[in-house]
Amino acid sequence: MPIVRALLFLFDSLISLAIFLVIISAILSWLVAFDVINLRNPSIYRIVRALDAMTEPLLRPIRRILPNLGGIDISPIILLLLLQAIRMVVDGFVAPMAYGAPGLAY
Repeated sequence: MPIVRALLFLFDSLISLAIFLVIISAILSWLVAFDVINLRNPSIYRIVRALDAMTEPLLRPIRRILPNLGGIDISPIILLLLLQAIRMVVDGFVAPMAYGAPGLAY
């Protein structure tokens, strides 16, 4: 079962990384929107574009489903809730079976 444990660790780490990237991307988008940081700076522009490239594939399906809320984008919040729900399902049902928790019938 060490392989399953390693895969669970990898899965949990990827979910944590995705959550971190979504939060950082949302904060940077607010800072750009309120003109706190300037995208004319090449370094900032590259960082923002890289974060957009990493988070947009996760956010795009959610944005297609959500109705237009007049300039308010709640898709990062919904994505964070979905990622946490997926983590809870895996930690609650898959991990106990992988670690051989007593009382579970497989």
